[in-house]
Amino acid sequence: MARALHLAQQARGRTSPNPMVGAVVVSGSRIVGRGYHHRAGQAHAEVLALRAAGTKARGATLYVTLEPCCHTDKRTPPCVPSVIASGVRRVVVAMRDPNPRVRGRGIARLRRAGIDVATGCLEDEAERLNEAYAHWIRTGRPFVMMKAAMTLDGKIATAAGVSKWITGEEARRDVHRLRSAVDAVMVGIETVLHDDPKLTARVKGTSARQPIRIILDSTLRIPATATVLSSPGGQVLIATTTHAAKDRIDDLRARGAIVLPLPAEEGRPSLRACLEELGRRGVTSVLLEGGATVNESALRAGLVDRVILYVAPALLGGQDARSVIGGTSPQVLSDARRLENLRITSVGNDLKIEASPARVTPSRSSRTRSDTPRKQI
Repeated sequence: MARALHLAQQARGRTSPNPMVGAVVVSGSRIVGRGYHHRAGQAHAEVLALRAAGTKARGATLYVTLEPCCHTDKRTPPCVPSVIASGVRRVVVAMRDPNPRVRGRGIARLRRAGIDVATGCLEDEAERLNEAYAHWIRTGRPFVMMKAAMTLDGKIATAAGVSKWITGEEARRDVHRLRSAVDAVMVGIETVLHDDPKLTARVKGTSARQPIRIILDSTLRIPATATVLSSPGGQVLIATTTHAAKDRIDDLRARGAIVLPLPAEEGRPSLRACLEELGRRGVTSVLLEGGATVNESALRAGLVDRVILYVAPALLGGQDARSVIGGTSPQVLSDARRLENLRITSVGNDLKIEASPARVTPSRSSRTRSDTPRKQI
């Protein structure tokens, strides 16, 4: 199963809105077939592994990182009939597919066909591999990673807004790898006005997949000369409010941008509404690279699923320097936002800290979203 998981990871950033899946066929003590899902619309991992094994699959064991699919409303045929026809004796599944079109049905059909099925092998690793896909299926919203580069005292820019460069070159390269692995990158309009970024993934030596570039812009202040509007890369989507001027909307659309008017919250486009619309469009993961205001809004709304902080060994100081999180401070420490599942690694001279916001147990009503089918290809 570890080999199957390794295979699945090779397609990171290329299978959305489908999950990453790897499969290995073992006969006796030998691997006789292997495969992974390369991209949406192409053959699934099980089919490729069984095709590679050929007649050697008969009586063998198939290890697969996700429950084989059994539904037909997609571009590729269901995998379960192929697994049954291959003659494998046993199937080992890392995790069940949370998609309500599958969710146990694939396993049940295999068992009805007389195939021995075991589940839960390296399940935690498989869940983490496809956490964005699972979150999208269960909530209808993309998995949001809030990323920031900061000094040891939590500053992301000087009082004048200067932020280039807080972290070193290795950390910046790591961010570009992150961008190439997600469906979309999101920033606020202030980031565009101050930094004029491309918001592209630039990974040396590879042809990186380019994410959709999303800008939150309440009144469409983005200038016509903004680099993001003219530079090659992923589609540009500007989330604004329903109060935005029609002539500005028409002008930006004429320049090739998608303009998405949304309900306003505190004068800004509703972040929740934006994410829900992205989910409907098949976007399963978003790297949030906004400033303090956007970060605070996302955290306060409970829309951040992972925090990724690159911390430079430097102290900026100054109460007027810009912090990672904007808004007002809570009055008591017990109201601080708690993080869990902390992971710290070194990236060059900087530290990379990853954590998940601590969650309360969702109510019954909030869990019913998982019963709504999501687009799967």
